[in-house]
Amino acid sequence: QVQLVESGGALVQAGVSLRLSCAASGRTFSSYAVAWFRQAPGKEREFVGFVNKNGGGTNFADPVKGRFTIFRDNAKNTVWLQMDSLKPEDTAVYYCAADQYPLRAYFSSSYKYWGQGTQVTVSS
Repeated sequence: QVQLVESGGALVQAGVSLRLSCAASGRTFSSYAVAWFRQAPGKEREFVGFVNKNGGGTNFADPVKGRFTIFRDNAKNTVWLQMDSLKPEDTAVYYCAADQYPLRAYFSSSYKYWGQGTQVTVSS
C-alpha cells in the first residue's frame, strides 16, 4: 500500500515554469508506476503523463508534450512533474496516481492509489 501527497501548486502567470511533487509513503515505492492527471472545472479528469517504475520511461499527453517532463527518485520516494511554458489551459487540479501494474497507463481507472490533488492556476 502507498499513500501519495502532492505539493507545489500555485497561481502563476503564463509562460513560467512550475514543479509539482508527489511524495509517497512506504518502502516499496519503486514497485509502483506513477501517473499525473488533471481536472479542470467542469471537465473530466484527463491524463497528463506517466513514468515507469525505474524512471526510465515516460509518456505524455499531446497537449503537454514537449513542455512537461516527469522524473522520479525512488530513494526519496518522490516523483516530480516539471511544467514549463505554462498556458492558461493548464489550469486544473493536478493529481498523482500509482499502481503496481496499470493495465492502461492513460486511464485513471488503472490506478489504485491517488493523492488529494494540488491546484495550479495559470493567468494570462
